[in-house]
Amino acid sequence: MVHELKVYTDKDIDTSKILNKKVAVIGYGSQGYGQSTNLKDSGVDVVIGARLNGASAKKAQAEGLKVMSIEEAVKWADLIQILIPDEVQAKVYEEQIKPYIRPGQYLMFAHGFNIHFKRIVPPADVNVLMVAPKGPGHTVRSEYLLGKGVPSLVAVYQDPSGDSKEVAMAYAWAIGAGRAGIYETTFKEETETDLFGEQAVLCGGLSALIKAGFDTLVEAGYSPYMAYFECLHEMKLIVDLVNQGGISDMRYSISNTAEWGDMTIGPRIITPAVKAEMKKVLTEIQDGTFAKEWMDEYNSGMKKFKELEKAGEEHQIEVVGKELRSKFAWKDNDKIINRDKN
Repeated sequence: MVHELKVYTDKDIDTSKILNKKVAVIGYGSQGYGQSTNLKDSGVDVVIGARLNGASAKKAQAEGLKVMSIEEAVKWADLIQILIPDEVQAKVYEEQIKPYIRPGQYLMFAHGFNIHFKRIVPPADVNVLMVAPKGPGHTVRSEYLLGKGVPSLVAVYQDPSGDSKEVAMAYAWAIGAGRAGIYETTFKEETETDLFGEQAVLCGGLSALIKAGFDTLVEAGYSPYMAYFECLHEMKLIVDLVNQGGISDMRYSISNTAEWGDMTIGPRIITPAVKAEMKKVLTEIQDGTFAKEWMDEYNSGMKKFKELEKAGEEHQIEVVGKELRSKFAWKDNDKIINRDKN
């Protein structure tokens, strides 16, 4: 299958498509923070839709952003970007957005989950589009402040106004994505590849691999501090090389000994059985099994979620890591994430 790659940058964007619109960002988590502050600095008329007097509203106001209730923000806006968690979007949409949405408005998402799996079904006369930065919201902000950007995906699901792609591109420009590259996709492709990447590689696969390596060394009698450095700390150094120049640049940078081990031992760890399980994971994403399982877990009170989260936080690698990181050169002022602020 041949896929054509077309990349859009700032020079390709009609910025008036967003500068002449009122934008309501619903939610002020990581993406809400990153996108709304970038929008404001790009000259967009933006408000935050959130619970008035809540913690998020106070954080947004401290950044100089105007805050409205979700209902009032929807009434006020031309474009509504929904940046609250996937699991609560359908309920918030039904109760606080749907009653006030009007023909010709632009309903935007940063992830296709609720549209693709039909948990949200907007009216046919509403434009439905997506701008999905390929990075956390805090990085969307930190890169913007450096004069850079995070690559973003754009997609259109419904286009009664006929200019949804141009509007999505302009929004992506306003959050800094045009500095790095804007790529077209579909809601289906973004949703299914995003879920697979998170589960099999970036989060699920990576965290399990790190902990398995750490446990193997510790159980063999090695220092947990050495195990932390080898299996977690140096991961970023390797990923930075891969990110900038691919696997080949990483192999160019490491020693011949490390490269030989990479090429010969890697396939013993990620075996055909692992890839077969990855294919099963992908099938469960495609047929909606994962989406149903996740929504059932959320609706039942998230008992298993909380148990697994607690077990992860109590793992020895987290205890050792916290101690080691407290001695590193960087301090709180150098960190991208400040939980009190953003």
